[in-house]
Amino acid sequence: MLFSSKKELVGIDVGSSSVKLVKLRESRGNYQLLNVGVFPLAVETIVDNTIMDSSAIVEAISNLIVGMKVKGKRVATSVSGHSVIIRKIMLSLMTEEELEASIQWEAEQYIPFDLSEVNIDFQILGPDSKDPSQMNVMLVAAKKDYIDDFVGVFSEAGLEPVVMDIDCFATENTFNVNYGFVEDEVVALVDVGASAVSVNVLKSDVSLFTRDIQAGGNLIREELQKRLGISSEEAEMAKMGGRSVDDVDPEAIDEVMVDAVDNLVQEVQRSLDFFAATSGDDKIIKIYLTGGVSKSQRVCAALEKKLGIPAEVIDPFRNISVNEKDFDLEYLKAIGPMLSVATGLAMRRVGDK
Repeated sequence: MLFSSKKELVGIDVGSSSVKLVKLRESRGNYQLLNVGVFPLAVETIVDNTIMDSSAIVEAISNLIVGMKVKGKRVATSVSGHSVIIRKIMLSLMTEEELEASIQWEAEQYIPFDLSEVNIDFQILGPDSKDPSQMNVMLVAAKKDYIDDFVGVFSEAGLEPVVMDIDCFATENTFNVNYGFVEDEVVALVDVGASAVSVNVLKSDVSLFTRDIQAGGNLIREELQKRLGISSEEAEMAKMGGRSVDDVDPEAIDEVMVDAVDNLVQEVQRSLDFFAATSGDDKIIKIYLTGGVSKSQRVCAALEKKLGIPAEVIDPFRNISVNEKDFDLEYLKAIGPMLSVATGLAMRRVGDK
């Protein structure tokens, strides 16, 4: 990972369906929205978190930078997926400097890749509550070639990526600024994107459990296409509850949607069930949803019903100052669920941990 001036960075989230950009200005802990934009990507530009068409992403990034008249070349971006490993581990109590010196050896036991192939970073979470001689550490590793592919598209677009984050931690940053953490309260941040779902369970401000699920809103669209014989565009409209599709019985759409959403919700439930089975007394009291698919009321309602836990869609600009003369508030509300990662990235500074 790359961590390193308090100068504002441009937050750019490269997802499988679109590139999202957010720029903020910080003053005494408060944020003001300066720029925001979304540029769609064609299907299969990114497949399974792997860049298949780098030129399309370079074009999207460049169009956003030029179109939004964004100044500044330094950006914060993020990655996720099967090339990223996140492990919460327990080690003997030591200083950050001591862990820095021994992290390669410690990581060898937990990372299923050759260590020469990965970038490694860590964050000390604090002493273990049950054994003060031990400490909890968040260990993160990402494959170098995967990182290089993402760095490459930014460099080609004339930008300098100076912070490389993880999607779920960027969303955590957004949640902290807009909602805050309550001591000993356990919540789940569930980012439902086009091709993947990211789950991050937090107690206070400490991540207890993370998991990336390689299933997302595209599965719903594909199921609608397959079973109803409609186009990708029509399926996308039906998925998001848009206008009815010509020559297709609305009840047939509902039937497919119920099945497809249920399959997606089951994937989330499996992850949260695993957490519940291994977490002792920690119980999730609320789910906060984000990602493009979270705009679907059906998905939110299905999660609440299946899990028996209240669910709410995150507003990434809830505590951020927005000038009504510069931004269409209805548009911001509509695209807000897609922007939690990009907003969290825009809050990053070089040198952050």
